[in-house]
Amino acid sequence: MEIKELKLRPMIDTHDYEVKIKQAKKFLSQGNKVKFTMRYKGREMNANDMGKEVLNNILEDLEGLIKIDSEPKMEGRQMMMIVSPEK
Repeated sequence: MEIKELKLRPMIDTHDYEVKIKQAKKFLSQGNKVKFTMRYKGREMNANDMGKEVLNNILEDLEGLIKIDSEPKMEGRQMMMIVSPEK
């Protein structure tokens, strides 16, 4: 089992978001854990809510496929969350 990382931004476009979800589903189906990293630049640090909202949307879209290993938490200029496949 490996940890695959997917990097996101708070202002992610819908198509880019869908591509990341598709990649996450592929990694999970292979039995890997997925680490979502929300990276903030400049003034985006003031918009923590937007990044947290994107991560919550990911949890909703992958519901039933995952279990949460690590809740979303801030570390410096990035917010991280780790999920693993539900068996």
